[in-house]
Parts: sequence; C-alpha cells; structure tokens
Amino acid sequence: MVERTVFFLSDQTGVTAETLGHSLITQFSGQKFRKMTLPFIDTEDKAREAVSTINAVSEAGELNPIIFSSFVQDEYRVIIKQAKGLHLDIFDAFLEPLAAELQETPNHEPGRAHGMSDIDAYMKRIEATNFALANDDGGISRNYEVADVILVGVSRSGKTPTCLYLALQYGVYAANYPLTDEEFESGKLPEFLVKQKSKLFGLSIDPQRLTQIRKERRPMGKYSSAPQVRFELRETEKIFRRYGIPNVDTTKFSIEEISSRILDTTGVERRVRP
Repeated sequence: MVERTVFFLSDQTGVTAETLGHSLITQFSGQKFRKMTLPFIDTEDKAREAVSTINAVSEAGELNPIIFSSFVQDEYRVIIKQAKGLHLDIFDAFLEPLAAELQETPNHEPGRAHGMSDIDAYMKRIEATNFALANDDGGISRNYEVADVILVGVSRSGKTPTCLYLALQYGVYAANYPLTDEEFESGKLPEFLVKQKSKLFGLSIDPQRLTQIRKERRPMGKYSSAPQVRFELRETEKIFRRYGIPNVDTTKFSIEEISSRILDTTGVERRVRP
C-alpha cells in the first residue's frame, strides 16, 4: 500500500489542525498515512520553507499530500496555498461562515485557542494537574475529599494518564487508587475510600491486554503472569459489583474516550473547557 503524507500546519502549536485532521483521516481505514506536523510558522520565510517541504514530498511521491492548516493570519495562508496537495483550511471552512452569522469581524490573533489569554482557566488546569500528581496511585496526600472523581482499578489499567488528561483538559480534580492484594483478599475497599464512594469510578481492562502491558514493564515474576492478571481482574469486578461502582473497560478506548465516559457517567462538571 502506498503511503500518503498528511501535513498539519499552523502559526501556533498545530494542536487544532492535528486534532481535526486526525479525526477525519481515521475514518479511512483502507489508507496508510505518514503524518508530519509543522508548527509555529509565524513568518513569511517559514511559510515558504513549509511550501518547499510539501512540494518536495509531492514531487517525490506517487500521491498528493493532504494539508490540514489552521492559520489565523491571511498572509501566511496565501503562501501555504501555493503548495502542491489537497488543502483543507480549518479557518476557511469555519471562520468566515461563523463571522457572517455573528456579524462580527474575527480578531485574527494567533494563539488565542491554546495560549494564556485566559489566565484563570490556565491556572485551574495547573492546580488540577498538581492535585492529580499528588494523589497518584494512592499518593501520600490522599486528599480525596477535594477530588471530583477517584479512579480505582488494577495496576496499569490506565488510571494515571486518565487523571492527568482530565486535569489538563478540563481542570477536573482526579485522584486514583490502585487495588492491591489486600483488597483482593478481603473483597473490601479501605474505609477512607468507602467514605468517598459517590466519587469512585472503576477502570477495567482485558486480561490479555493487561498481561502484555505488564510484561513490557516487568517481564518476569507474578506481577505479569496470566493467572495473576486474571485473578486481579476477577476480584476487581467483584469489588465493583459489591460497592456499585460504575466502571468502563479501557481496552479499546483512547484516553479521550475514557475521560468523556467518566464525565458523562458521573456528571462531574468541567471546571474549564478546551
């Protein structure tokens, strides 16, 4: 299969172009894509250099590149459109119709989406991230009364990255607690968690996938053995049922999907919005 190059271009971080572009190309499973991000194209020279890079790929390959761009400033957008490929300009598609509907001229100021123009929202994300780190894997602070949600599950089921995503993206105060042999043998949660039962949300995972993940981290010993993994997951399910803890199987979901399911199920409010 011939690989098609996809470019994500921006005068800032490129996150907007990457997010939308990736969402679109994932709908074409019969294609193979090579992704290249060119961020911070904030001068005419950089814009022309990007055009040269794209044209070199176009001339060397069998297929035209696909170009997702999110340029606020028109002068860079004009230069980029000289590149050889399929252009999908996010601002062309959405900004002009939105301006017409709102009857207001856009600011054309770069960096407003991902910069620090809203310092209050930025600080909320930082505070939530610090909270997630301090309360990771049953951390020493155990400041669970402040938490919006507490994730529980076996080791390597995705608790830490999900907590950090909730913090960085939404400013949610997310803690997590790893279930251990003590809980598996007793079938009970610690009393300090039971007191916060309404905040608990469980993460589970397919045994084969968990075994694979653990072997990559610690290939030898009981920790990554298939019988131990099956035992832990079986006992975890019993604990979820005993305490009525809502839960999700993380095996086939991305961190973004897991986080959305947690927020939707628990009703936890987003402190900030992307």
